Amino acid sequence: TRRQWEWCWLVDPLDGTKEFIKRNGEFTINVALVHEGRSVLGVVYAPVLDELYWAAAGQGAWMDAGEGPMRLHAPRFRKDQAGLRVVCSRSHLNDETRAFVEQFEAPELISRGSAFKFLMVARGEAHVYPRLAPTMEWDTAAAQIILEEAGGKVLEYESGQPLRYNKENLRNPWFVAWGDVIE
Repeated sequence: TRRQWEWCWLVDPLDGTKEFIKRNGEFTINVALVHEGRSVLGVVYAPVLDELYWAAAGQGAWMDAGEGPMRLHAPRFRKDQAGLRVVCSRSHLNDETRAFVEQFEAPELISRGSAFKFLMVARGEAHVYPRLAPTMEWDTAAAQIILEEAGGKVLEYESGQPLRYNKENLRNPWFVAWGDVIE
């Protein structure tokens, strides 16, 4: 069975279906290689913007928007600092997410679709991306390794453990994607 596989690919050929239908350009193609439950290689392509993002475990996170490869670095910050930029789902903002955002002092809320939310944190354009609503493994695996290699982390909301893949249920638990938090 699938769960016994040591390696597996997770592919989302159209992440951000609602954004694609709205023609706002915020959709991506996501491809991840998973080894023993951890994302070890990720590629995200944004066709409308012609932006390519990639990362491999231990190799850093990169993007190319037509000017050659550029290394990505998640922002360093403290959770108690004012004005954190919080990126949330354009199509799936709910009461639980709003309550999470309100814990921060004077947060700036940014709405985006698809894997762009992870990429904004990896690029240093946002500090945190809470997802307190359903997602599937193929929605997150590629962008997770990109954010992790940029210095961030993607943690389950309840346990605080890194998001894992090739689980019995392909639905992800709620999670929070953080930049480089200073503890």
